Amino acid sequence: MDEVFKALADPSRRALLDSLNARNGQTLRELCAGLDMARQSVSKHLAVLEEAGLVTTVRQGREKLHYLNAAPVHEIAHRWINRFDQARVQALADLKLALEGNPMDAPTFVYSTYIRTTPQKLWQALTEPAFTRRYWSTEFATDWSAGAPMTWDNHGVQISDPEQVVLEADPYSRLSYTWHAITPELGKRFEWDEELTAKLAGESRSKVTFTIEEEGSEVVKLTVVHDGFEAGSALAEMVSQGWPSVVASLKSLLETGEPLPMGA
Repeated sequence: MDEVFKALADPSRRALLDSLNARNGQTLRELCAGLDMARQSVSKHLAVLEEAGLVTTVRQGREKLHYLNAAPVHEIAHRWINRFDQARVQALADLKLALEGNPMDAPTFVYSTYIRTTPQKLWQALTEPAFTRRYWSTEFATDWSAGAPMTWDNHGVQISDPEQVVLEADPYSRLSYTWHAITPELGKRFEWDEELTAKLAGESRSKVTFTIEEEGSEVVKLTVVHDGFEAGSALAEMVSQGWPSVVASLKSLLETGEPLPMGA
């Protein structure tokens, strides 16, 4: 975690994080235009932030979009927050909230983390019910071929819908599928009121994509991109709060054999 603290110590790099917090998914050109820094300086600072894991990038055609990544701060908070005094706890909590916040004018959630595992084991953990039920309380019934339908068991609620499909399935490398339908039964399971359930059910279909990259011996980089939301999406806000916990529990399961306790 030394790289994280080093990256956050520089005011110019904090300014870049502030800019991305205000508007996520910016290109290098857009970041340079919004800050009083030379392009070369911005590039160097972004490289440090990427190395620390605080910024992650996604290719969109010829452009590279930059996104805040809350994973490093989330892991610091989970591992050591009880050892900090109250002032430091509050400062860390504010930063974690800022990094996990997702502007609703461009609702795309991007989250990257490094896991001590293999691509094969990570693929199993993303697809096989024996794994997914342990860290996510969710199971999928599908053959994991592109275009195949998916039936979700989300915390005990069965969800079937013709638009729940596998979009991409490249074993050990890339997996993408449409998000599940929002049903009255699911609303009751999570105790949402009728207004929120109706709002979520009326939103356009979103999708999630997992990219698996081998980073060395028994180390894999997992990037989660959840997008396809409409402006002002309530679901985008909910998944931006939920994914960090899901991914942290997945990481714990693969590295220690046990998921994180529910609600951790």
